[in-house]
Amino acid sequence: MTILRPYGDTTGDGMVQVSFTLPMPHSKTAEGAAAQLAGKMGIDPAMVVHAKPMGPDFTFFVVYGRVNHLVDTSKVQVVERDYPLLTPKEVNLAVKRGLRRKLVVVGACIGSDAHTVGIDAILNIKGFAGEKGLEYYGEVKVVNLGAQVAVPQLVARAQEEGADAVLVSQVVTQRDAHLLNTKEMSAAFREAYPADKRPLLIVGGPRFDESMAAELGVDRVFARGTTPGEVASYLTDAIVTRRAARAGAGA
Repeated sequence: MTILRPYGDTTGDGMVQVSFTLPMPHSKTAEGAAAQLAGKMGIDPAMVVHAKPMGPDFTFFVVYGRVNHLVDTSKVQVVERDYPLLTPKEVNLAVKRGLRRKLVVVGACIGSDAHTVGIDAILNIKGFAGEKGLEYYGEVKVVNLGAQVAVPQLVARAQEEGADAVLVSQVVTQRDAHLLNTKEMSAAFREAYPADKRPLLIVGGPRFDESMAAELGVDRVFARGTTPGEVASYLTDAIVTRRAARAGAGA
């Protein structure tokens, strides 16, 4: 089946649940406004099943109802993983054989972003989702610069460390700050490095679209739920395996 309808109480009933906030105090009028908005979104009938004041001037709503829209999964476009998943042992062995030195990764949260939970989940040895972070890998040198790092500082440290890859986490997304910061970062690295010497540029965060890598000027975008093992496997494939393949082709 490629044509699907949302599932709520029974198969194919088209029921969905949405949540949003309106900038008005909680009242019967506010609940009516929420139902009206849901109706304009194509939810019919729309039932306001939850309403909670968010301070004196805002109300949070949960609306439940039916939509008539169908989903054609054959037309869905996503970024599929194009590299093999490796164990830490396999990563270390590939790096040791392919680079004959440690693979250097510099990570940071740039701009005003002070949320390090994402970058720490990938880099710190404690890791995420039952997987150890990149600090656990014996053949990977990790330099975690932490939060609120200015782009020039990140470029300078990457040059100083001889970084093979730069990982940037962006959680703060107000007014598309994550997109603007990423574009600034990628432009700075392209200005500072010759094209064939630039480190791999990788960004990640909950609001990134994995298909936007080219638009943002980076090599890879990782979305929410990415594990350290996925990042380590990608780095190994992009930096070690593909480099060896290019060298073999050149020979």
